[in-house]
Amino acid sequence: MSQTSYLDALHELVRLLHKRGRFSDEVIRSIDFRGLYKEMRGLSYDGNSFIEIEYFHLMKTKHTWKYHLILGIVIVFLQYFNDYVYGGKEYFLGNFRYPSGLAKLSFFMSFYAVYFLNFNWVCPRFLSKKNRRYFVPMLIGLFFVFAGIRFLLEEVIGFYLTGQHNYHESKRVFGYYVFDNSYYALKAILFSTSLYLLLRYIENKDKLHSLEMEHKKAELSVLKNQLEPHFLFNTLNAFYTELVDTQPKTAKNIHKLSEMLRYVTYKAQTDYMPLAEEIAFIEDYIHLNRERFENNLFLDYTIEGSVTDQKIPSMVLIHFVENIFKHGALNDPEHPAKLAIKVKKDEVEILTHNKVSKVQSYSVQGIGRDNLKRRLSLIYKDNYTLDYGHKNAYFETHLRLPFIKEVHE
Repeated sequence: MSQTSYLDALHELVRLLHKRGRFSDEVIRSIDFRGLYKEMRGLSYDGNSFIEIEYFHLMKTKHTWKYHLILGIVIVFLQYFNDYVYGGKEYFLGNFRYPSGLAKLSFFMSFYAVYFLNFNWVCPRFLSKKNRRYFVPMLIGLFFVFAGIRFLLEEVIGFYLTGQHNYHESKRVFGYYVFDNSYYALKAILFSTSLYLLLRYIENKDKLHSLEMEHKKAELSVLKNQLEPHFLFNTLNAFYTELVDTQPKTAKNIHKLSEMLRYVTYKAQTDYMPLAEEIAFIEDYIHLNRERFENNLFLDYTIEGSVTDQKIPSMVLIHFVENIFKHGALNDPEHPAKLAIKVKKDEVEILTHNKVSKVQSYSVQGIGRDNLKRRLSLIYKDNYTLDYGHKNAYFETHLRLPFIKEVHE
């Protein structure tokens, strides 16, 4: 997006937020849009500006109601058209007279109550793989919800207002009433489920297209910047060659640093990496920090289980190790930091525990952590665990990642 497009999107975003009551008139008048643009333009996730992400999220929410409106008009039209075809003109006009019109209104209220309950609550929660086994029982429950709402509106409230029942006394029994209304409940469920799946399909198709475009951008960016790392690697290799005979320990550390940079620049650019290579990278990182701290680094590092070529998202585990060295108090032998990696049959866990440095402190929120959570959510949906938080003077994290079963390059 160009700067003009960004500013237009930012104006529209703020206008929508103001309309929803999030910004007052005074705040709107005080906003420096160009200054705000410069600040927000620099913040991005996966190549998308935060302006774009929030703007398109709001625009999606803004336009969803139009689909409901169009479908609602079609449903109402078909219902009245059915009354005209099968009941004739007088029956059709009776829908607009009192008290028949009240019964028709209560019918539509019951219909759309089940429609929106299914669309906004049942489908989002029970159509996922994790909860799909509960989907059919929840739909069966909606049949009873429809009958219950309609009975309350027509046979209780409607009778109180008009003195008339919509169903004959012999028909106002539980089994028959639920069965007779099951056809209408089924229509509400089918319409709302179909629309939900259609919108999900459109959303996933747009996400796929966006990911493909970002992948192409990333490939071009890598090709464009490949010359710069070569210069750095050649320089480090020159230092290594110069020092390997006179200062072998320093040369060894330079070689490790060169390999780490090569891993980050080339190998780890793929989405998934073997667990063995990710752990080797972590151990090289710890080694260099031990050299930096000399004898003042107190870190208990343990690894359990069999490390082979299991696949995990690249450069995820190092995030937690880096934070230990960045924010932890590592020079206290009485309270050493702890880093544990547990490799199980189908998953890997990493647990950290460290005293928080008085100079540096963890922030519960952060762009790096937010980006990590977004990335893991895109890959695993809800099938992962990420917990972190302060516990007295310590900070603890726990990450559980299932191994990637199939990788398509």
